[in-house]
This record gives sequence, C-alpha cells and structure tokens, in this order.
Amino acid sequence: MPDARTPLPDSPDLLIHARWIARIESETLLENHALAISAGRIADILPSSLARERYTPRETQELGNHLLIPGLINLHTHAAMSLMRGIADDLPLMTWLEQHIWPAERTHVSPQFVRDGTRLACAEMLKGGITCFNDMYFFPEAAAEAAAEMGMRAMIGVLALDFPSAYASDASDYLHKGLAARDVWRDHPLLHFSLAPHAPYTVSDASFEKIQTLAAQLEIPIHLHIHETLDEIAGHLQQHGCRPLARLERLGLLGPQLIGVHAVHLDRSDLDTLARHNCNIAHCPTSNLKLGSGLAPLAGMLAQGINVGLGTDGAASNNRLDMFQEMRLASLLAKGSSGDASCVPAWQALRLATLNGAQALGLEDRIGSLEPGKQADVVAIELNELELSPCFDPVSHLVNCAGREHVSHVWIQGKCCVFDKALVHCDTVSLKNSVGLWQNRLGSSLKSGRD
Repeated sequence: MPDARTPLPDSPDLLIHARWIARIESETLLENHALAISAGRIADILPSSLARERYTPRETQELGNHLLIPGLINLHTHAAMSLMRGIADDLPLMTWLEQHIWPAERTHVSPQFVRDGTRLACAEMLKGGITCFNDMYFFPEAAAEAAAEMGMRAMIGVLALDFPSAYASDASDYLHKGLAARDVWRDHPLLHFSLAPHAPYTVSDASFEKIQTLAAQLEIPIHLHIHETLDEIAGHLQQHGCRPLARLERLGLLGPQLIGVHAVHLDRSDLDTLARHNCNIAHCPTSNLKLGSGLAPLAGMLAQGINVGLGTDGAASNNRLDMFQEMRLASLLAKGSSGDASCVPAWQALRLATLNGAQALGLEDRIGSLEPGKQADVVAIELNELELSPCFDPVSHLVNCAGREHVSHVWIQGKCCVFDKALVHCDTVSLKNSVGLWQNRLGSSLKSGRD
C-alpha cells in the first residue's frame, strides 16, 4: 500500500524494498536493498535500513521475497503477428512464409490488425517482464499507437521490402510512410525508430544503399534478418556470387548500427566480419529451432566479442513472447553445442536479455541495468514459490528455474504497468474481444483455403 506520510520536497516518488537487486553492469547481487525512483529515473540504490532513515517516499513497495532486475529487452519480434499464433506450425521457414503467412497477411493485415495484434503482444510481454521490444512489421504507425497505449517502450521498425503489400507499393513507398510515422512519434519518451529492411533476399542493392544513407543521416539502427537458413545463403550465392554478409559489407551496411537477426549459419569469415564492424546480433533460439533453421553459434559470437542480445521473433514462429524461455534456451544450447558447461552462465544470460539488448538499440545510457540516473524500467520476480525452493543463487534461479509466471511487478520509466501479476493499464475484456474477432476472420480464411 502507498505510504500515507506527507512527502518531503526531495522525497522519491517510489521506494522499492527488495530481498535482492541484480546489478548487471558489475554482476553484483545486493541483498536487502532499496531502489529509489524519482521523475521516472533511478535516484538511488542503498541498503533498506538506510533508505528507511533517509527517505519519506510518496509510495513504498515492500517486496521481501523478490529479485529486482532491469526490464527485459526483446531484441527482435513482429508484435502484431501474435494474432497468427499457431496458424501454421511444424513447417520450414520458406514453406511457412510463402504458403501460409504471406497469404494470410495479404488478406488480413491492416492498421487495425497491427494495432490489435501489437496490443496483444504488449500485454503478453509486460506480464512476462519485457519492458522494451524491437519491432519489424507493416503499418508501424499502428504499432506505435498500441505501444504508447500500453505504456511500453519500443523500437519501431520502418519496414522496407521490394515487393508490394497492403501497406506500400515498393521500397521507396515503405520508407516514405514509415519515416512519416517516425516524424509523428519521434518526441514520445518511450518510442524510438529504426530502419528495418526485411532481409537480403527481399531488398535490392539500390534500396539498401538508400537505407544506409538514411541510417547515417538520422543516426538510427538498421534491423534486418540475416543468414537464417542454408537455403537463403545458397540462393544468395547463386544470385549475387557472395554470402549475404559480404554483400552487406560491400554496400556499407555493416557497423555498430546494425542489428542482424538470427545469424544461424556463420562461418569463421562471417564471425570475423561481424566482429570487425562491431555489429550486433539478435539471437532467437526458440524460433530458430521451431522453424528447423539450425543452431546459431552463440559461443563463437561471444568469444569474438560480438554484442549479442536475445529476441523471441514473432508469436507465429515461437509461439511465445517469453524472454525467460529465451534466456534458458540460449544458455543450454550454448553449453550443449560447445561441450562447455561453463558457457553462458546465468549472469551472462541475464545480460544478453538486458544490457546487451540496450546496447544493440543504442539505448544503453537509458536502460538495460539498474543504475542511478537511468530510466526506471524495473521488474520484480517472486522467488518464494514452492517450485522455486530452496533458493541458493537468485540469478541462477532466475535463468534456470523461474518463469514469466513468477513476474509480480513491472515498472516502465517509474510507472507501474503490472501490479501483483495484473496488467494496470489494459482493458483485458476489450482486448480479448478484439482477438476473438480476428481469430474468427483468420480461421474462416484458413478453412476456405483448405476447402
């Protein structure tokens, strides 16, 4: 309950007392400490006993059995595709795309589809401790509206493709419309924008050159799929005479602004190229496995010093927007594929899901760790449940035992979005009704397609 005492002029807005606080930047676990939040930023981190003496906050939250971590960052998703969850499972990537997803998108995707699908995705992500997502989809203005409505931080992708859709006619049209959406939302405190060319097999050299110029002028990230399947690389070799990364290097797209998604099939030359240009990778282990794409060489990327964050991909190919699952799976796959049980320990897995993602987005000075001065994107995980007992190492428990169902509270920029496991700013009845309508529409078209 809020503290009823009259606040002092210099009192924090919120004081969160927790059993543990994870400091990502130093891999330090603080016990019985408090987090003071003022004006949406972390003002102080100090022992709870001292905080009770020093501060008279406007609100106090006592979380005596909880671990506080930075908000989780989903470095790659297609949020609106939550409405397509499960419509075409157990298929390889191109069959899944060409015969199921792209036809469904041609029929159904609209601003309202994107708005409702993104709201659904935000609800799922918030309840699972995700406070920021890096999106790539059609109608980015609708995605921005939904994220703003849900109080969620997002990097909205300005999609670019060289073939038409219900959204745009060609790459120039995609960019024009997406940048117009950026102009509308550019001053929103929680929304940021990237350029999001879909993939080397859907974007021409001329479009990539335009995107590279825009990214440099606007100083924003470039977010694209890369080296996801062996077929993609074989087709690229046949069409362009080189591997996709080599082509992107020739076109000047590689650099610290690049977020390459998947990067499943990398040879030693590819790893050297990514490291040399300080590129970032969004590792999506669940999606890679579900689509049969393969195992990305996470251990090799980290050994080369490549910055790697974690993403879920869309719910149509995962089928969950669950960063707890991605942390655990990334760690286990790295251990199994390398034969080294010490590879990607719990602290590093947590860093992949927080500070590394923030660095990839260019937001590491704002989010990704719990440090005074940073924006207060904070998640509380209750570790007192019977299935989590006993708890000897809270960070190990977070990665290896806990799940998103143990997230109890979420704050974004100091504003509570999840309280005691319930969404604060979401009309769940209305959202469920909207989802039901889309399920009927998609289900009817799928049935007619089978008939």
